[in-house]
Amino acid sequence: MKMFKKSILAISCLPVFLSVPCMAEAELLADSNKESYSIGASFGNYISSQLYSQTQLGAEVDVDIVVEGLLDALKGKSKLSNEDIVSYLNIRSEQLNTAKEERDKDLALKNLVAGEKFLAENKKSADVRTTDSGLQYEIINLGSGAKPQANDVVTVHYKGYLIDGTEFDNSYTRDEANRFSLVTVIEGWQEGLQLMKEGAKYKFNIPSDLAYGERQVGMISPNSALVFEVELIKVEAPGENSHGMGLSGMGMGGMMGANPHK
Repeated sequence: MKMFKKSILAISCLPVFLSVPCMAEAELLADSNKESYSIGASFGNYISSQLYSQTQLGAEVDVDIVVEGLLDALKGKSKLSNEDIVSYLNIRSEQLNTAKEERDKDLALKNLVAGEKFLAENKKSADVRTTDSGLQYEIINLGSGAKPQANDVVTVHYKGYLIDGTEFDNSYTRDEANRFSLVTVIEGWQEGLQLMKEGAKYKFNIPSDLAYGERQVGMISPNSALVFEVELIKVEAPGENSHGMGLSGMGMGGMMGANPHK
């Protein structure tokens, strides 16, 4: 595929939008002016984010031409027919999708290699134990209560990290433990939590195939190995009120579900 040339996007004030310099805040006296200005600013922010995303994929974007097209459309004087616009946008969409697939493929391979190296090094520690599946765990606190079974409901506190130490979720900072059915979470959690007793705290190093595999989940990119510190607070028999574990700390509201490709 022929890649686009990356261009640098810098939009601090678009003089092409206006026939005068950027509007000073003092000139926005009437509420109607502020409302109108806010409409334009909202459009500008959206367009800027879209263009930035495209340049991140290597696309070439001429900001002046983008603004010209926007102004022409607002005046009802577009230089292209609606059919042509749709056609060119479809071409751009296909190019961007191809670029994203190539980028994700490269990133997935990079993550897989990095994860394998991390786990291999971590395995050398005397404190680390490795199960047949490849799950690694360290015992921080043994606990003394009940062990969960595969279909039980558990309540936990946890911290989640990428292997570079970047924290992507933390139930402690939300002051909210998570309660969920064990069967609803990733394989690494299903296996690891069944090793624990109530009151225990473990550290899990989870290979990507026991986590999200090739999926992109929030800031967790494809084939990422993950690190969790998990405190098992309570074990309950299966019940109707159990639910999946929402990764609210990642701003997702999604489910920490099992890998669908397994």
